[in-house]
Amino acid sequence: MNRGNLSRRGFLAKSVAGAVAVGLPVWFAKDLVIDAQETKTGRQPAANDRIVMGAIGTGTNRLRRGNRALHGERGVHIMQNAMAEPGVQFIAVCDVDRPNGEFAQNLVRTAQRGGSRDCALIPDYRRLLENRNINAVTIGTPDHWHAQIAIAAMQAGKDVYCEKPMTLTVEESILVSRVARETRKVFQVGTQQRTEYGGRFRLAAELVRNGRIGRVRRITTLIGTNPAGGPFQVRPVPEGLDWNFWLGPTPQVPFVTERCHYEFRWWYDYSGGKMTDWGAHHNDIAQWALGMDESGPISVRGTGAAPSAQANSYNCHPTFEVTYTYGNGPNGGAGTQLVCRSGPAANWPIRENNNVADNGILFEGDDNKWIWVSRRTIQASEPALLDEALPPTATRLPRVNATGNHHMRNFLDCVRSRERPICHANVGHRSVTVCHIGVIATRFFANQTLPWSPVAQQFTGDNAEAANRHLSRARRPAWRLEA
Repeated sequence: MNRGNLSRRGFLAKSVAGAVAVGLPVWFAKDLVIDAQETKTGRQPAANDRIVMGAIGTGTNRLRRGNRALHGERGVHIMQNAMAEPGVQFIAVCDVDRPNGEFAQNLVRTAQRGGSRDCALIPDYRRLLENRNINAVTIGTPDHWHAQIAIAAMQAGKDVYCEKPMTLTVEESILVSRVARETRKVFQVGTQQRTEYGGRFRLAAELVRNGRIGRVRRITTLIGTNPAGGPFQVRPVPEGLDWNFWLGPTPQVPFVTERCHYEFRWWYDYSGGKMTDWGAHHNDIAQWALGMDESGPISVRGTGAAPSAQANSYNCHPTFEVTYTYGNGPNGGAGTQLVCRSGPAANWPIRENNNVADNGILFEGDDNKWIWVSRRTIQASEPALLDEALPPTATRLPRVNATGNHHMRNFLDCVRSRERPICHANVGHRSVTVCHIGVIATRFFANQTLPWSPVAQQFTGDNAEAANRHLSRARRPAWRLEA
């Protein structure tokens, strides 16, 4: 008997057992292990497959809030994810805050494997994009810069990995999607739940797509509350930060520490709060499970606790509830409701580690059947909903590498193959549109149902003219979008 075969079988059995131990059904765990083995056998790139990259918007992983250390900013993380993959070389980083740029530059110089470790620090992303040696870029800036830089990068011939949410407005996401299509550049949005976390989200979406819970009557996405705070003190601009450049297309305002870096998320000028921070993840999975990657809901209704009206204060709604209706009912009428909430309702039935689950997605169908999925677990109202394997004829969703930083790896594989990655620009556009129209409904039309056309990508009905004005935003003249 071949000892190598025995060793391989033992490894596969241990891998399957490990996947089952974290809550995945046996049949799905076997799929994951087989995928991982197939990927491992042919993943090493050839010498001429080297990808030369630049990082735009790095931030730092040295963040603190009070006495508590934070995990850091995504710009650093996605750069490191790419740098850890074979055949990748970073030769430039860009950040308008010089200490952050220097931090990223030093990371590259000390950690990069193979080839030259030299890495340029470039304050202006436009100068980085002029470098013809760069094949692809990561974009980890605050949200209000995503569209501007992504469009410029694709027009300069670069492939793009862009952090979520893809854009700040619906108009911007339409433009980014169009430019990606016209330039044929590879574009990946950093909504990594489609590829990572043990495949739990794909499993949930496949089960729902294949009718495991019957007709999908309701989806609830729990995404967390927005912090309240302020008024914050106006301070001198820190040495090394180009505050005017950081603001870019947004209004000129005095420097406040809490506007900048990680905290930009809680200001509507630069982001959409948790609706675009976590909503970009969970609402994306809801779209995937419903087969709505090329479409969206037909109406939206939002409400929320009023944010602070004081200057220099966080201004995203601390708590909120947004209800979307999809046109997947009988004869194309009202069907599934998607409810995106800041937290669980009273008597919420889902528990994780004996605590009330407060972040994840609940799919509810016929006969009180449900499936819950989060980054920690997947559960169902009946064990058989998970344990029974899907038949060979079932609809299976796209699969990518089953180990490691596989969302970034999927992007890099597509840079080499010129295929479309799993979260390409149009997926990002449709998912972030769901989030943006929810913000618009909550901010400007509370407790009013706004009809939405996923075909025309505009509001319809009595408030259409007023609502559609919020699909775009005024930009400072120096930063008009050119697409």
